[in-house]
Amino acid sequence: MMFPSFETKKIVNTKFLFFTGKGGVGKTSTACATAVTLADEGKKVLLVSTDPASNLQDVLEIELTNAPVAIPNVPNLYACNLDPGEAARAYRERTIGPYRGKLPDAVVATMEEQLSGACTVEIAAFDEFTNLLADPSVVDAYEHIIFDTAPTGHTLRLLQLPTAWSGFLEENTHGASCLGPLSGLSEKKQVYSITMDALSDLSKTTLILVARPDESSLLEANHAAKELKEIGISNQRLIINGLLQSYLLDDKTSSSFFEKQRNAIKQMPDNLKHVATYSLPFVSYSLTGIQNLRCFFKQDTMSATATKIEGKSVALPGLNKVVEHFSANNTRVILTMGKGGVGKTTMASAIAVGLVEKGHKVHLTTTDPAGHLELVFQNSKLNEQLTISRINPKEEVEAYKDEVLSKVGNELDEEALAYVIEDLNSPCTEEIAVFRAFAEVVARSKDEIVVIDTAPTGHTLLLLDAAQSYHKELARSTGEIPESVKTLLPRLRNPKETSVVIVALAEATPVLEASRLQDDLKRADITVDWWVINQSLYVTETNDPVLKGRAQAEVRWIQKVTTELADKCAIVPLISEENKGYEQLKNLSKLLVI
Repeated sequence: MMFPSFETKKIVNTKFLFFTGKGGVGKTSTACATAVTLADEGKKVLLVSTDPASNLQDVLEIELTNAPVAIPNVPNLYACNLDPGEAARAYRERTIGPYRGKLPDAVVATMEEQLSGACTVEIAAFDEFTNLLADPSVVDAYEHIIFDTAPTGHTLRLLQLPTAWSGFLEENTHGASCLGPLSGLSEKKQVYSITMDALSDLSKTTLILVARPDESSLLEANHAAKELKEIGISNQRLIINGLLQSYLLDDKTSSSFFEKQRNAIKQMPDNLKHVATYSLPFVSYSLTGIQNLRCFFKQDTMSATATKIEGKSVALPGLNKVVEHFSANNTRVILTMGKGGVGKTTMASAIAVGLVEKGHKVHLTTTDPAGHLELVFQNSKLNEQLTISRINPKEEVEAYKDEVLSKVGNELDEEALAYVIEDLNSPCTEEIAVFRAFAEVVARSKDEIVVIDTAPTGHTLLLLDAAQSYHKELARSTGEIPESVKTLLPRLRNPKETSVVIVALAEATPVLEASRLQDDLKRADITVDWWVINQSLYVTETNDPVLKGRAQAEVRWIQKVTTELADKCAIVPLISEENKGYEQLKNLSKLLVI
């Protein structure tokens, strides 16, 4: 199935354009290339980033602030970088400041942690761009305003609920989740209402979903498309970014990469097949700088002579060193972490198999909705020393919701109950519900090494810790912290017992997001032991000119990880075969790369 190329003249016919998609799919580069193209067509354009991991200034090669600045060499183009992290800090202080000195320090500390999660950052980002959208002097000055990163359906549904604007929050709190972020917004009701109307107006707003041609990215795009359509944002387009245009028959890396992409597209979710879909090519060069952005929409992948690999060579061990380290140290709990689509499930499975092959008894579990271990192992015969389980996030959340609602449901009116139910759909709630199930698995597995794929963030751990320490405030939640959670938190903080492996790709967004994840864990007193750079083209032997060019672009990010972020780092090449089945995982765990 082939798709027409993305062309602004055919597609862009609204004032507001929102680009959305999971980390690393190319939202920022696509948004920037769209902005440059529209400006080159003579239209006055404002490009706004609300992405916490924004690399907008890297792509445009200019320092940006939260005020629009003109972009050199592109008449008509202006850009600004709204910092959601800074907005969230200011937002927290506005919300919590009035309580300092009036409530016990322990209570204030719990409130601060409640407002430190991803949900608060997203609400604060929404607050920032509504300020911009509600300012006629800004809106009227541009023909197009492009937002890099759209709000999620969960955030928009929360803001639509009338209870969000009542005094409910000040009088009722039920748990360490997302209720807190909305507590300072009542004066913004009218501004948000105007913004919501604009978002759902087909003549004003186009939502552009960006995905890679891989399974997890397309599933994420499908989820966002359905969720946002349900709340009225139905003018949607899909861009499949990074599509390899051709391959070399005698190049195993090139041909298998091409085949994997085509197979992912064939299995695209049915719902996405009804969204108008366009493609952009996999290019050899880094999508930074105005000239490269202009080449991108012209489908220019550059020639072989432009993609010669130069510069400092990279020498890193393979996954075998990670396995040897954990085996020698007798590490009891191993957590693999990272953003979706980086290969966490495969890395966790390979580490588990590697430890089994070294004689250890291992239990492997996952909560990644896209990480089906039965698919990874292909129903192959397992070593008797390996056991596997899968924690189903939906089931855990439903059980957790039922528990919370059974305790507060009779006390609330219909609107307040609707608000609590939507709040319980938040990412924070899912992490807490899933973490309780994690804790039970680990508590049952005292005699095994436990490898956990997709572990809770530092924010979740701190929330649980705060709830455990200040259980009076936890009357907000289910009232009790299970014993398994109490015993697990100290274990996770003990580096002799627990190790964290961060999995990333050698690209801007995955590395920047993984860096933030590491900082988040440090706040919770959890140290990262290893980084694994997965699916690297740099350490393959490909002769495909396009793939070789991309391999060179990886060097910058590999060096950033090894020199600035990681104490210990391993690298795994983009492998031709599917890493599925016990034997393939065993081979992967023994992989040595120098």
